[in-house]
Amino acid sequence: MLDQTHTDMRADLAAAFRWAVRFNWHEGIANHFSLATNEDGTRFLINPNAMHFARIRASDLLELDANDPETLNMPNAPDPTAWGLHGAVHRNVPWARAALHLHPKYGTILASLKDSRLPAIDQNSAMFYDRVIIDEGYGGLAFEEEGERICSQFSDPQKRVMVMGNHGVMVLGETVGEAFNRLYYFERACETYIGALQTGMPMRTLSDNVAAKTADEMNDQTHLVDTHLAELRKILDAEGSDYAQ
Repeated sequence: MLDQTHTDMRADLAAAFRWAVRFNWHEGIANHFSLATNEDGTRFLINPNAMHFARIRASDLLELDANDPETLNMPNAPDPTAWGLHGAVHRNVPWARAALHLHPKYGTILASLKDSRLPAIDQNSAMFYDRVIIDEGYGGLAFEEEGERICSQFSDPQKRVMVMGNHGVMVLGETVGEAFNRLYYFERACETYIGALQTGMPMRTLSDNVAAKTADEMNDQTHLVDTHLAELRKILDAEGSDYAQ
């Protein structure tokens, strides 16, 4: 990540916002993406307060210090829940360079079920076998105390997806591309699972051994994760989008 220029970091994050809109993952002017910019991960980019994802440009992103207690007193302060959740990530989870928090349709449906586990019923869902944290302790809006509680659960770097019970989804990664790719496949897997539930028919669930093997194989495809976002950026570039400005 630190091999990227600051300009590229901003452009990657801005592109992720634009594509979240195209995939209909956004929710009004809520939700937040962030990206660490320094070695220890405590300085980070994040979207401005109350700006729609469809309008965010690279130059609009705020750069904050996770250890600055005066952040919410700044003239251009971030949304307090953005600070509470993402500040906690970048203070406490140093391997998490990128943090994407959304309320996407199918991931949020899963988060609303009493059993929020995602069974391995296809290749996409197998990608997440034994790699998802389920937070069952929802305590209200993600202000600082709730943000700290949520982020304290990210202790295993293999588990980079959280189903935030009664809330939404949080996905962490070492790059924006990695986190965005993981978020894409998780939402796809949730869509398949929710659709399968709606049929009322028995599901064909993979064995634990095959699911674990498939998860390893899927997660070893590291050469593809940043390529996915790079291709999405090329589409925006070809359309003349202003995301990178």
